[in-house]
Parts: sequence; structure tokens; C-alpha cells
Amino acid sequence: MRKETLLLEIGMEEIPARFMEPALEQLEKNARAALTEARLSFGTVSTLGTPRRLTLLVADLADKQADLSEKKKGPAKKAAFDAEGNPTKAAMGFARSQGVSVDELFTEEISSVEYVFAVKNEAGGETLAILPELCTRLIRELSFPKPMFWFSKEIRFARPIRWLAALYGEQEVPFSFAGLTAGRTTYGHRFLSEGPLVLPNASAYLSAMEENSVVVDPAERSKLIVAQVEQAAAALGGRSEVDQDLLEEVVNLVEYPKAVVGNFAAEFLEVPQEVLITAMRAHQRYFPVFDENDVLLPHFITISNGTRDEYLDNVRAGNERVLRARLADARFFFEEDRKKPLADFVTMLDDIVFMEPLGTMRKKTERLKSLAEELAAEAGYDQSTREAASRGAYLSKADLMTHMVYEFPELQGTMGMHYARLSGESEDVSRAVEEHYAPRFAGDSPAKSAAGAMVAIADKMDTLAACFGLGLIPSGSQDPYALRRSALGVVATMLEHQLTMSLNRLCALALEGLTQDITRPAAEVVGEMEEFLWQRVRFLFAEKGLRYDVIDASLGAEADDLPGILARAEILQSKLDTPELTRILTPFTRAANLTRDVQEQNVSVESLVEPAEKELFQAAGEAKDVVDNAAARGDFAAVFAALSPLYAPIDRFFNDVMVMVEDEAVKLNRLALLQYVKALFLHLGDLSKIVQEKN
Repeated sequence: MRKETLLLEIGMEEIPARFMEPALEQLEKNARAALTEARLSFGTVSTLGTPRRLTLLVADLADKQADLSEKKKGPAKKAAFDAEGNPTKAAMGFARSQGVSVDELFTEEISSVEYVFAVKNEAGGETLAILPELCTRLIRELSFPKPMFWFSKEIRFARPIRWLAALYGEQEVPFSFAGLTAGRTTYGHRFLSEGPLVLPNASAYLSAMEENSVVVDPAERSKLIVAQVEQAAAALGGRSEVDQDLLEEVVNLVEYPKAVVGNFAAEFLEVPQEVLITAMRAHQRYFPVFDENDVLLPHFITISNGTRDEYLDNVRAGNERVLRARLADARFFFEEDRKKPLADFVTMLDDIVFMEPLGTMRKKTERLKSLAEELAAEAGYDQSTREAASRGAYLSKADLMTHMVYEFPELQGTMGMHYARLSGESEDVSRAVEEHYAPRFAGDSPAKSAAGAMVAIADKMDTLAACFGLGLIPSGSQDPYALRRSALGVVATMLEHQLTMSLNRLCALALEGLTQDITRPAAEVVGEMEEFLWQRVRFLFAEKGLRYDVIDASLGAEADDLPGILARAEILQSKLDTPELTRILTPFTRAANLTRDVQEQNVSVESLVEPAEKELFQAAGEAKDVVDNAAARGDFAAVFAALSPLYAPIDRFFNDVMVMVEDEAVKLNRLALLQYVKALFLHLGDLSKIVQEKN
């Protein structure tokens, strides 16, 4: 069987960079599915692309389909043949539909009923005859966030398609789409290549692109850009941090990357460097340059689309002119905002509505101030930290009214920190203003300072309480207020700062400032908020690599402080499948099952009769002081070490003592003893949730 390479190239006007990666993923996935469905064997499937082209390359594609032999089930035998064995209309119709004669039908029994079957054999067709329809289908199946039409309203694509190249080995794959006929003609770089290119075969595609200034592989373009940026930065005596999101965008903006170095006036460095970096990265797609101390230098690196050397100065000058105007605007905003202290912007927050029934952002700020103070007090922080948290909360939203944040919304919090410093606020207050948005995204770190943590938790909990109080609870994939992210941020911050406040108390405090504005029962809202936070706890624990049953076990502990629960989970995880844990799981589970519905009562020492129950009571009593003290200081390794030896007396108790005896007093006392032992283990967690691995 002959095997050849298949090429399908969709040439088009430049598509948005964000469309590229999803389109290539779709093209590869759909191609694999279509080729498999068509019974065509194939080797490597590659998708490549630039702003002007989407390309599919399939290696070792067989020149013929695999033959098909398929057994088809028909009607029951009694319906297919009459009493004399003659075929009925049902049998003849079934045979005709399968392309076989009635004589070729046979019967098989299924669940005591005989059915008629036919084997349908179909010879595989030529690949070249199948590919036109398959290629057309692959193009039609590509979807984009904002497609457009140009040829007809029935045909939509990211941007107008201008050429189609399709080859199977040396042979053209003839098909038409959007008024274009596929062939062996393609095009190189828009400016660095002249005229159309005629491909002799599909395997010549990559070399043709390379010779005509097109780096068609996005991964290769990415490597080239990183190398060029690093080389250019080093030549300037600095270095550049290659932001991954920016890199992914720039990769899909060019076909032939070429780094161009530009400069800006050093006077702009008086503006906070976060502003300059944002202007360069987010607005101009430039790579900033830093010195060895991470201080911004007055240079930038942009990636042009294969500019010829004789035009580099023009490209540099154009980019410098555009950046100069944007930085001049930023400096103007900065100077205007500095004309008054940050606190003066707080009153302007009355112009921003937080949520329609709950008032303005200024009212939210007042709630944050009160809540941050309470949280800091309950966490046991000193007076200085409480005051910093209070002041930080008061100023936290003030920068929303500044010119700079209006122009650069992504700098909210960051500009608040700078303006707070310039207004004479303490470093703790300034950091709290910046950190109260943390963590800003998945993988971001929680607030580092104590005051920042208090304001961050207060801000997120106020939003949670407001939304839950109004019944705006996330469902399914719908979460318009990003409440899951807020809740996850609360949990992460509490763990980072070892905050032991219960989630129930936290929710109740957050709701206190909103009780005048919501009509739902407070207890119901608090319960829903608490359950929502526990779901995030489970998610975060799973992200840390903790096993699901370990999470269940740790949450079953008689504790509600998150750091303690995490410490328990980590100890249990570390002991999984060890003899120390394995030998206590079964006796603990038996004790837990026996005492599940039993009311708690004290153990009567005088009623302990059997040696095994006396031994267990004494061993548990000796372990209790160690367990209580270790649990109080959060040393759950010591808790586990103290509980581990109890497996032997527990085991002897179950071997030697009958618990459910007829004497009610003896039975209840033995159940009380098991409750006493179970309570010790619950300092560590509900071990009955641990799933033992079967050998």
C-alpha cells in the first residue's frame, strides 16, 4: 500500500492572534476524527499556522481505505421466514438494504430469540476520491468567536479566504470552497516573497515556506522571538522578562519575526514602572528591558513582521513615536492624580454603584473598613496592624477614581499603593491597598502582609455576602461575579496567614454590614456562604495533591480552622498505605460504626469487667493528654504518633469483648468506651473515610 503526505493550506487575510491556537487545535482534532471515520490509516498529524494561513500536514496517509466487513442485525427469524422457511417481505427488504441476497442471510440467537443477520462487505475506496469532500468538511467545521462572511452568507470564516492549496503527494486534491479551487499554488511572506509559489508535492511545503520568509511553525517562531529578545536585551546591557501571554500573542502576529530595538526618554522613568510596563506590554505588544536589579531601562524591543534591514530605522522611529505619545499621556495622568492625596478620592466613590440595592462603592468601603478591623482583632493582630488594615480598607477603592486607573484599569490597586505612598501613608497601609486584590488570578500569591490579608479577605467576603444575600449564587458554569475565584482567594489567604477563625464566624461577620439591605434570612445566607467556601477548600486541597478520601477524612475532624485541617490532611496523606495507618483503619471504622447513633456518655470505670476493656481505657487515657496538647499546638505528627500504638488494645478489645451484650448497662458502657476512643482519633480526622488499597 502506497503512503503519501497530505497538505491542506487555507490562505486568508490576517486573522486575530487569539483565534490561531484554538483553530489549530480544532483542525488537528477534526482531521484525526475524519480520517479515522473514513477508514484511512495515517501517521503524524501536524497543524501549523501564521496570521495568513492555517495548515494541515498528515504524514503516511494510505492511498486506499481499509475494506469494511460489518455484521448487521435484522428482524427476528419468525418475522423473516414463514412456517415453510420461505423468506417474507421483511427478510427480502433487509437483504436488499444490505446489498446481499436472501441466501446470504444467516441466523444467530440473542437472549433466546433468533435474529437474521447479514455480513456487509465493502471494498475500500481510493483516498484521492475521498479527500475533496473531507477537506471541504474540515474547512467548514472550523469555528471562530467572531466569524465573518464575504462570499455568501452561508460561508463564514475568521477572515476572507484568499487561496487554497491541497496536495496528496504529487497529486492535487480537487475541490472548491468559497469560489476558490484548491490546487498546488501557495504564497510566501506578503512583503519578502514575490508572487505565487507552485508546489511540486506536499512534502515540499515546509522548505518552500522557509525559502520564502515564512516560519510556519508557531513553536519555532516562539523560540526565535525569545532568542532575539534575549539577544537584543543583552546588547543593551540588560535583560527582558518574556511574558508568556504577550509571547503567545506576538507569535501569532507575525510570519517572520525580527526584533527591533527602540528607546524612550529617560524622563518618563519618573512615572511608576508598572505604568510604563503596562503601556508597553498590554497596549503596544513591546518587551520591556530591565537592569540586573529589575529596574526598568529606557528601551523596548518590538517584533516586526520580517522588516528589511533598510527599513528598520523607519519601523523603530514609528514605534518610538507611538510609545512617546502614550507615555506622555500616562505622565500627564500621573501628575494630575498627584495634585491631591489619595484620601480625597474616597468621597468620589459615591459616583460608582457597587450593586443596585446595596449602594455605592463608598458604602462598600465603609463596610470594608469595619470588617477589616474586626478580622484583625479576631486574628489577634497588634494595634498597629489593626490600624493599617482599617486605613488600607478605607483607601482600597480610592484609585478607581484616578485618571491613571481610568486609562489603565489593570493597574487598580497598584496605583493605589503608589498614590498612598506619595500621600504620606505608611508602608503597611500602602501595601494593603495593593494587596487587597490578591490573588488576582489562578496561580497568583495571596496577600503577603498581615494588613493586606485582612483587607483582601474583607473585600472578597463582602462581595460574597452581597451576592449571596441577593440570591446571586453561582450555578453550573455561570459565575458572572467571579465568586468562586473570590472564595478561593479567601481560603488561600487564610491558609497563608494561618488564620484559625471558623468559616461560619467569617461569613456571619461579613453579613453583619449588609443586614439592613437584604431581605433573605441571615442564617440561611450564612449557611450557603459557608458551604460555598467549604467547596473551595476541597478544591484547593485537591490542587495541593491531596487524595479525595484524605480530604474527606480531614474535614471530618472535630475542628473548623483551615490551617489545622490542612495539617491533618498532610499527615494522613504522608501515612497512606503505611503499616501505622493501615492497622488502625479497620478497628477505628468498627468503633465509628458501632457508635454512630449512640448518645454520648461518660465511661464508668467500675463497670469495666474484661481485662481487654480495662487495658483499652487505660491506654486511651494515657494517650489523651498527649493528643490534646499536641492538637492544641498544631503538631499533628505528634497526634498521629500518640494514637498509632492504640491499634493493639483496640484490636484485643474487639477480639476478646462482646459489645452488644444483653446487659444494657454493660453494653452502653462499652459503647461509651468506644466513643471515648473515637473522640481521640477525631482530633486527626474521620479515618473511616480513608479508602484502603486492595492488594
